[in-house]
Amino acid sequence: MKRMKVALSLIGAGVLGLGLVGLRSMFESKTEPAVKASKVDQRILRAMRVIEKMPNSAEGYNQLASAYMQKARETADFDLNTNADEAITRSLSVEPDNYDALKLRAKLQLTFHRFSDALETAHRAQTARTDDHDVWGQITDALVELGDYAGAVNAAQKMVDLRPDSSSYARVSYLRSLHGDTQGAIQAMTTALKAANPNDPEAIAWCHVQLGNELINAGRSDAGEREFDEALRIFPDHPLALRAKAQARKEAGDIGAAIKISEREGASADAAQMLGDLYSLQGRKDAALKQYEKFESLERENAVRERSWRHMINYWLDHNRNLEEALTLATREYEARKDIFTCDSLAWALFKNGRTADAKKLMTEALRTGTKDARITRHASLIQQTP
Repeated sequence: MKRMKVALSLIGAGVLGLGLVGLRSMFESKTEPAVKASKVDQRILRAMRVIEKMPNSAEGYNQLASAYMQKARETADFDLNTNADEAITRSLSVEPDNYDALKLRAKLQLTFHRFSDALETAHRAQTARTDDHDVWGQITDALVELGDYAGAVNAAQKMVDLRPDSSSYARVSYLRSLHGDTQGAIQAMTTALKAANPNDPEAIAWCHVQLGNELINAGRSDAGEREFDEALRIFPDHPLALRAKAQARKEAGDIGAAIKISEREGASADAAQMLGDLYSLQGRKDAALKQYEKFESLERENAVRERSWRHMINYWLDHNRNLEEALTLATREYEARKDIFTCDSLAWALFKNGRTADAKKLMTEALRTGTKDARITRHASLIQQTP
């Protein structure tokens, strides 16, 4: 497969403490009959059996951690990542510094928004080997979230050079998107989709969602929505696909359909916020209020787990609530990471608190990559137009 240049100038213990026998029995009781267990559930059970046979080997714990992380991604039940973290801790306790566990830990730290920790862990893994493209991908992700975009481009290029696969092209696509190259992002994500593992329907669905988002950014709403439909055909009830489809229906003015789709997503903070907004558009104030209360309850848990209050901050700012607290938290977020979305949140918080001059300075940082992100560009326009 032809390699793709990234350079922007060239691109158009806890649960484990129960004991593994008891844990496996508990898990199997939730997945009976066995023939109906999903592929990832079967992976979890197989890993537990490996641990039972070889409790002093890291292999089974690593398999278990990986399977739990995949199930969390597929179901949006991110509490499962706590199980994965415990499995990784056990793996490192029986085989300190084992390479696969370090890779899994860096991946999980990214999920928990511990970006500096993830970067440190990835570099620690590289003391053993520097030719693993997965680790270069983790470094790319951490640098992106910390706002070091030049470093992220270099890391992504290294990743592509080592192995030009679906995950490499997906990162190229995201970097292009961040730098305002929408057509280049579409091209790279199309390549990522073609290179995706045909035996991993969740990964294929994820690629369709990302491609759909980029098509919508390019003004091709119908084509983008078809990608969401295809994602849901391949992986029914995929959380990101449902969210994207609901947003697309909302933008099209089809509020009823957007509500039905959001209700399918289940008990997530994002679904609750979306339903609150949709019910508000229908004038159903009491129903909207219940969803907003549900969102705040769930998102507080997420914020503590992920050490990030960005979603809550943006919710408060968009709904003109707790503006002073939003500014305090946005300032704290900015001290930890300087990516364009954090800069945008702080700029919007400053603006909402009447500090327009300071907001304009921060918005310059948010726009530094040339992004065409709709939320950022909308905020920038409002802030710049205000004297």
